Amino acid sequence: MSRPALLSLAFLGLHPDQCTDLLERFGSPEAVLRAAGRGSVGPDARRLVKSASECAASLADLGVEFDIRGDPAFPPELAGLPDAPHWLFRRGAIPFGPAVAIVGTRRCTEYGRRLAFGFGAACARAGWTVVSGLARGIDGAAHLGAIDGGGFGVAVLGCGSDVVYPREHAGMLDMILRGAGAVVTEYPPGTPPQGWRFPPRNRIISGLARAVVVVESAVTGGSLGTAARALEQGRYVFAVPGDVDREASVGCNLLIRDGATPILGVDDLVEALSLVLGPPAGPTAGADPSGR
Repeated sequence: MSRPALLSLAFLGLHPDQCTDLLERFGSPEAVLRAAGRGSVGPDARRLVKSASECAASLADLGVEFDIRGDPAFPPELAGLPDAPHWLFRRGAIPFGPAVAIVGTRRCTEYGRRLAFGFGAACARAGWTVVSGLARGIDGAAHLGAIDGGGFGVAVLGCGSDVVYPREHAGMLDMILRGAGAVVTEYPPGTPPQGWRFPPRNRIISGLARAVVVVESAVTGGSLGTAARALEQGRYVFAVPGDVDREASVGCNLLIRDGATPILGVDDLVEALSLVLGPPAGPTAGADPSGR
């Protein structure tokens, strides 16, 4: 597919499923853009159609890279998925090497927050990249743990890469980038954090990792969605058990009931992940000599 046309199409900020449907229906990104210009894709899309040169200039101003499948910088872990993203907007560099997704509820307990921080730090010290969603609660604690452990992090957003959500995590995002990590999203700069944009990003969180660890989760929520996508993608799923009557533990307990591996602490996690990712290699293990 034409890279300039894909860039212009990406700047429409459509739902990934809608993009795929439109490409199948019209046959090419150029044809989708023509339909959008006629108003056939919706009034918002018509308003957002821009030339590839305008889009490229916007990215250059913000220091954002645009990766499509087939590019050296596009994560191979994602490229082979049936529902792989057509593109990614990226700040920083996605670290090379094994990655672990650590996710959970925004409304976590202090116990869950401490565990997520400890898990993130332990994975970082083991040389495994920590992937999460920069959200409040478990995600943020896992990112902070990875930073504290001197390792690499990848934050996958449900908004534009220049939009910090939640706002109080601006410093956290900067630390991830300063630590040779990355911020990635399917959505163009300026895209607001609308609720419908978050479920599709879960497949990217799980897809970038070989294993997903759910620390705390209610019976509904994004982290269970991430675990479900992980299973579809053939990833390993781990979960922290909790009190049966604690809302923040119900989702994890159900995952364990249905076959997820229970994790009983930091040492247990490192031991279990070593069987999946290989033995810990230290914090420099994520450095890619090729510069990817």
